[in-house]
Amino acid sequence: SPGDLRMAVKLPDGCDLNEWLSENVVKFLNKTKDLYGLVCDCCTTESCPNMSGGTGYEYHWADGEKYKKPTPLPAPVYIGLLMDWAEALINDDSIFPSDVDVPFPKQFAATVKQIFKRLLRVFVHVYYHHYDEVKQIEADWHLNTCFEHFHYFVNEFELIDPKEQEPLKDLTKQLTLVETLGKGLWV
Repeated sequence: SPGDLRMAVKLPDGCDLNEWLSENVVKFLNKTKDLYGLVCDCCTTESCPNMSGGTGYEYHWADGEKYKKPTPLPAPVYIGLLMDWAEALINDDSIFPSDVDVPFPKQFAATVKQIFKRLLRVFVHVYYHHYDEVKQIEADWHLNTCFEHFHYFVNEFELIDPKEQEPLKDLTKQLTLVETLGKGLWV
């Protein structure tokens, strides 16, 4: 239920905030990969020639290395680069220390925010361009619940600017309405 997910995102007593963020970045990256895996066969360079989410929302890739300037790419290429980029960051001990005695770097919060901002774009793309396919395989409940969990988490810790969340504002209003009414999700 919405209340359960809202409580699940709270920082546990005695838990370090950076540890909690680190743990959840990994969890949400894996969930997002799994969700995209549901539609990756129908998300092709032909069907999705750009990474977008509805009218007015097109995302360009920049990683500061191979893509120094924001570059328009087909959605599956963008998403592949995003997953590889996030995976590389998570596996970099200088950014995500695996030793509890090693402190998190100063730029850790900014890095986490950038990862979550880009993961949101995958949700945006899937909702706008592949929701019918998700419904067809009866995985819409899974997508909706994962997005709800993601939404509560990023808002609990102010990880994504509200402007970035605009493409899914109607969906997030529905979450708020459902919670306010105290009913089950997606009635």
